[in-house]
Amino acid sequence: MTTTPEASKPEATAPAGLSHAEAPDYGVLRWLVAATFIVILNETIMVNAIPRLTTDLSVSNSTAQWLTSAFMLTMAVVIPVTGWFLQRVTTRQAFGSAMAVFATGTLVAGLAPTFEVLLAGRIVQATGTAIMMPLLMTTLMTIVREQDRGRIMGNVTLAMSVAPALGPSVSGLILEVASWRWMFFAVLPVSIAIALVGLRRLTDVGETVAGDIDWTSVLLSAIGFGPFVYGLSELGAENDHPAWIAWLAIAVGVGAIVAFVLRQLSLQRSGTPLLDLRTLQHPVFAKGLLLMSVAFMAMLGSMILLPLYLQNVHGLSELESGLLVMPGGLAMGLLGPQVGKVYDRLGARPLLVPGALGILVALALLTQVTLDLSVWLLLPVHVLLMVSLALVFTPVFTLSLGSLPPHLYSHGSSTLGALQQVAAAAGTAVVIAVVTARSTAQAQAGAGELQALVDGMRWGFGVGAVLGVAVLVLALLMPNRVASDAPVAAGH
Repeated sequence: MTTTPEASKPEATAPAGLSHAEAPDYGVLRWLVAATFIVILNETIMVNAIPRLTTDLSVSNSTAQWLTSAFMLTMAVVIPVTGWFLQRVTTRQAFGSAMAVFATGTLVAGLAPTFEVLLAGRIVQATGTAIMMPLLMTTLMTIVREQDRGRIMGNVTLAMSVAPALGPSVSGLILEVASWRWMFFAVLPVSIAIALVGLRRLTDVGETVAGDIDWTSVLLSAIGFGPFVYGLSELGAENDHPAWIAWLAIAVGVGAIVAFVLRQLSLQRSGTPLLDLRTLQHPVFAKGLLLMSVAFMAMLGSMILLPLYLQNVHGLSELESGLLVMPGGLAMGLLGPQVGKVYDRLGARPLLVPGALGILVALALLTQVTLDLSVWLLLPVHVLLMVSLALVFTPVFTLSLGSLPPHLYSHGSSTLGALQQVAAAAGTAVVIAVVTARSTAQAQAGAGELQALVDGMRWGFGVGAVLGVAVLVLALLMPNRVASDAPVAAGH
């Protein structure tokens, strides 16, 4: 990951000391993937605990969901900065720093006496997670040969997409036998063990390069994305805040995002943008970026609603609701490596189009939830959703980055990672806001409490279905393969 053209040049060449005829050792990726899996798992591990946290910490659903939204927003702000950070430190230093920060945040969250301290711990956790994701991708593109990237990328996306899908299941198992604090105390020794073993086994990849960072861009991204998603979450939320506060936050966020974009366009002329927006001049990447963002909005929105529906409407325990969504996460995980192999043989469209159609069908079916709908009917729908997402994520990620020239790969990876997190946070906030607003309106119209909640959830899943239509349209616009004359990702 780099922020200067000079620093990005090594990415366009083979790793030092490794000819293309030699078979590189991919063992270094095992520990990076393991660490990435455990840190990303925490992105959604709080989803199942929201009903309990609203009681234990005396907060509303819209407030509690910030434990997930703030995690994703922090990653969105930090990921672009890691381009500069990874230039200046070795692979082992970056790995050690990421895991140390993550473990610190995990400890703080586990010991948190109040919601505010818990939220602070989640933000620290997210900072470590944000370093791990681009570190893994940078190392992968440096050492993995082009002919192996489809297979290896399938395993990597296993960590990046299956981990958040399994988060609710893991938390459900823990919450059945212990308090929510053990979601952190159980993860802490695992993360420390992976960090210690990883530091012993990892070898440094590439060379460190000094580089500058534009802190004005960092500040503008934080001021932009934070208030924007906060404003979305406040619309229709159950609180006494006047509506103009939410709209003001959205306006401030949009203004700062516009300023951030203008700043990057200006810095491109001097060669030192935080995010080089010339990546968006490549149509395949631009469409892939939009597709990934919309898909993550739909995925995280539905993942927030399902535990609420299962626990608040059907009275299931955290364990029962976690077990119900576990098959979908496992199916996604088992399918991930196979998707990469199919992509290498057949290209993207045989995976993308059926996957996008499956996402739309699954989300449309979820809009039909009722008070007395059998929870067992939700199981195949959830499996369909997770399998369909697996068919979409790997080919879109590989195809999008593969459409960029080598010197823009690091900026494309940062943009994908950052926008993916912002989209997921925005999707979560919008869905909760829609559910709250609709439920409140129905309750005021005389509907019973549970009926009003279910009606709100139908509208929330409806938001996901609308996003599913957008995913399908974008999937139809994506090519089957990168043009033969275009370099693949890091190039060589």
